[in-house]
Formats: sequence, structure tokens, C-alpha cells
Amino acid sequence: MSDSAITFRLKAFAYHLLISIIIALISLYVVFIVWHPAPLAQAVGVTVVFVIMLGIDIVLGPVLTLIVAKQGKKLLKLDLVVIIILQLAALVYGMYNIATRRPVYIAFDTSRFEVVQANEVPKESLEQAEAPYSTLGWGAPKYVAVREVKNDEEKSARLFSELETGVAPSKRPDLYEPLDSQWAIISAKAHQLTKLSGNNSTQSIIKVKQHHPSATGWLPLVAYEQDMVVLVDIPNKTVVDIVDLRP
Repeated sequence: MSDSAITFRLKAFAYHLLISIIIALISLYVVFIVWHPAPLAQAVGVTVVFVIMLGIDIVLGPVLTLIVAKQGKKLLKLDLVVIIILQLAALVYGMYNIATRRPVYIAFDTSRFEVVQANEVPKESLEQAEAPYSTLGWGAPKYVAVREVKNDEEKSARLFSELETGVAPSKRPDLYEPLDSQWAIISAKAHQLTKLSGNNSTQSIIKVKQHHPSATGWLPLVAYEQDMVVLVDIPNKTVVDIVDLRP
């Protein structure tokens, strides 16, 4: 193979790799900054899936281009179009699967927060919900609260509905209300920061306190892959942050 032929292949590979890296960076931003602000990616277990998907996609296209790129080849353009279509199809398929499982709400229910992913929300519940809970957003997950039961009859109805459908109240937008309406309950249920020491190292707790000095309490966060902790500022009635500690 001549030097010019090798140079042509390497240039084609480099250009394809550069474009693939740019697309990968955009995908990284969407998945880890917009849909899964840290540490939610770890909480729902999307990191490994995304890295494998993106790694294969980035390598697949440029490597195939390196193999088929041949200066003067009559069907080169067709080959490249096919490669690009395959690469984009793989990327779209992977991103679609991640999008359907993106966190859309962080719902407070009774004594804890729960991560609600898009594929867990029943269509019927969305249709019955009032705005702004009648649609699933595409940005960062929003904090909401599940309405308290008014009486024993409603409590039983929710319990039977969950047993029948497998859908917890925290996954039902038709039961949502603003988080601000339940700060009295949150304040009563919040744990002292000292109670984190049972399942976490002293060093990790100290580090969290240093980064979040306004936190005065915490509640558990239930998630698909890893349960975590929601820090709250009780006097100011605000959520401080989600941290990678064990409840």
C-alpha cells in the first residue's frame, strides 16, 4: 500500500473519529448533566450502560471507515453512507433506551424521597394529572410530593391500587402536589446528620458537611440501583442536594 493510500485512510479515520467524539460529548452532556445530574446516574445505574453503548458506537464507525476507505474506490461514498447510518442507528437506539428510563421526578412520599423514571409512570396517571404534572419533562428531574391520604378509605384505595397494578403512589402524577406544601411533614420526618454515621464513613460525612454547610437534616432517597440521601435545610424549607451516602 502506498503512502498516499495510507494517508487517505488515516485522514478519513481521523475526521470520522473527530465527528464521533463531538457527538459523544453532546450525548455525555445530555445524559449526565441534563437527565442525570450527579449522583443520579449512579443511583439509577445508567453509567455502565451508557459507556458501553458510546464506546462501541465511537469505535465502530471510525474503524469501519478505516477499513473501507480506499482512494479512488467507486463505491466509497455508498460505503461511508451505510457506515454512518449504522452508527447513527446504534446511537439513536441507545439514547432512546436511556431516555425512556431518565429520572423525571424526585417524589416525596410519607417519609422518604423516590426517584421516578419515565418508564415507570403509567400513561393513565399522566392523563388524569393536572398541569404541570400531566407531561414528562426533558430536563432535570423535578421535586414533587405525593398528596396525603384524607381518610382510611382513600388509604385503602391506594393500597389496593398498588397491589393490583404494581404502581406505587410515588409513580402517579395524578397524586402530585408542590413539595412546598409538605414541609411540615418533611421537617418532622427528617433525620439528624449524626444518624448518617451508621452506614457511612466519618470522612465521607465530614466531606459532605463541608460542601453543604446549610444542610440540617436528611431523608432517604430510594432509587433503582443505589439508594442515597437527600439533604434538606429545614429552617429555610429547601432541598440542599442529593449526595452519595447510604441512608
